[in-house]
Order: sequence, then C-alpha cells, then structure tokens
Amino acid sequence: MLSVILLAAGESRRMGERNKLLLPFRESCFLGHIADQILAAKPDELLVVVGHEQERTRKALANRPIQFVENPNYAEGMTTSIRAGIEAASSEALGFMICLSDLPFIETAEYQELMGQFKLLLAENPQLILRPVVGEQPGNPVLFSASYRKELLSHAKMEGCRGLIRQYKERVHRHPMNTDHVLRDIDTPEEYERYFVDQPAWN
Repeated sequence: MLSVILLAAGESRRMGERNKLLLPFRESCFLGHIADQILAAKPDELLVVVGHEQERTRKALANRPIQFVENPNYAEGMTTSIRAGIEAASSEALGFMICLSDLPFIETAEYQELMGQFKLLLAENPQLILRPVVGEQPGNPVLFSASYRKELLSHAKMEGCRGLIRQYKERVHRHPMNTDHVLRDIDTPEEYERYFVDQPAWN
C-alpha cells in the first residue's frame, strides 16, 4: 500500500496574516480542493498533518475519509510535519507520497499518474525515490520507498526532504510531467491575486 501524507501544519508566513490553506479556491479552499483531488485518485490512506490553526483546518476538511495527525512542533519547520506523518502512516505502507498544500493546480489524473508509476517501478527498485519534473525543473510531490522510513524519521538535516534527495540523488527517478502543475505553488498575496482575484469569500 501507498500512504499519502498531506502537509497542512505550517504558518504560511509569506502570505501575511491570511492562512493560505483556507483561502478560496473553486468550490472550496486550497486545502479542501487538494484533499479532494488526492482522494479522487483513491489512495490507500490519506493522512493530513495539522498544527497551525488546526481547528479551522479540521473544519475545512470535515466529512472526508482522512486521518488527521497533529504536529505540536510545527513551528520548527516542515521536517517535523514529515516525521509526524511518516510516524503515523501504516506499518504496511510500501511507500510514502509527501504532498504540499500550496500546489492547488495538480489534478487527480496527475496524482494517479505518479502513484501508478511509483508502484510499477517499486517492484524492481525497492530503494526508489520518484520526483516529478517539468523539463529539468523538479517539482512536488516526492514519493519515497518505505526503505527510507527510518531515515525520514531520524534525518537531522532533512530540510523538508531535500537533504535526503541530495544524499541519494543517484536513486531518484525523474518522472516527466505534461503540465507545470507540480511547480505552480502559491506563496504570496501577489501570487494569489494574480490567479484568484475573482474568487468568492470563504468563511
């Protein structure tokens, strides 16, 4: 099985006072839309790591088949959320897909493509790391074989997952994507206004 871990614990400091995960997007909010796209891809399990404004985050994701994982150390950075998610993932997981919550353009078919390719390659490569790329530019989400579970839990300077990817760069399978959705993150008010100036209010 493949465990999908959606990181939703951060403070979104570059967005100013607004929590970008709860900003309007289509019929929901950033986080709700991303969770729905992942769920439509039928993952074996979806864990959402929460921390900052977790009550609002849980409310935004109500009535969805997900498992919440609390990260009390979220202020210390993304690495702590990755560890919390990995620790809570099923012991039967053969791999982990680490998803960011500021990439709202990735579609269900693209999550399915990445999960399907990972499962196909994992059968021949038990130390697989799969990363989507657009041209030469790497994107997210990144998928790791469960053989890295111990290192994902203990790596002192993981910098998210970048440190582990650099350490094992020769093991990384670069999977080409047909769109730039895996690159298009929204981090600042200016980026949000550029894409979503006509979005309705979100309560």
